[in-house]
Amino acid sequence: MKKWECTVCGYVHVGDEPPEECPVCSADKSMFVEVVEEQTATETTAATEAAPGPQPAVPPSLSARFYALAVALTTRHHLHPIMVHTPNGIVPMALVFLLITAWFGWPLFETAALYSLVFVLISMPLVICTGYVMWRQRYRGAFTPVFKIKISASITTLVLLLGLIIWRVVQPDIVTTASTGRWIYLGACLLLVGAIGIAGHLGGKLVFGSRKD
Repeated sequence: MKKWECTVCGYVHVGDEPPEECPVCSADKSMFVEVVEEQTATETTAATEAAPGPQPAVPPSLSARFYALAVALTTRHHLHPIMVHTPNGIVPMALVFLLITAWFGWPLFETAALYSLVFVLISMPLVICTGYVMWRQRYRGAFTPVFKIKISASITTLVLLLGLIIWRVVQPDIVTTASTGRWIYLGACLLLVGAIGIAGHLGGKLVFGSRKD
């Protein structure tokens, strides 16, 4: 039985033909290549002999070396999965704090929620940059439906974060005072949790769904 590997996410399909669509990243059939289990010694020798000789290298610039180092550290140490734990863990906690404030009228929890959202906003550049590096390096910048949804969820997260923080600064009593605006604010925070959850779910699907058994 043949094996076919998705060149986007690394998912391996066993069958006579590759699937019409990758079940992990939604890449189409054309993105699959057949996996060759072994290569004979003759083929290896021929490929080595046919390879062109080394070409004189141009020393990279300082900025290029710095970028290459950042990319290497990001991919080697899995910095993006580490960074996404910040919004994934803190934003739901902030929503709980806001609900406690709305229900019990305890303003201290509302202040804690504000600081939590600000901290997440500060961390977002690293989350986005490390995610971009992983997308370009590991998934070759593929723009399949999974990545479109993931990128859209990330943009939605950033916009909602900015909106919630600015709204709270302009109207400090938005959560502590009973009003229609308070429920709209809480609803927006709930949408923020949903956007982060979608991005996290798809990220987990890409990581764990592409593992080879």
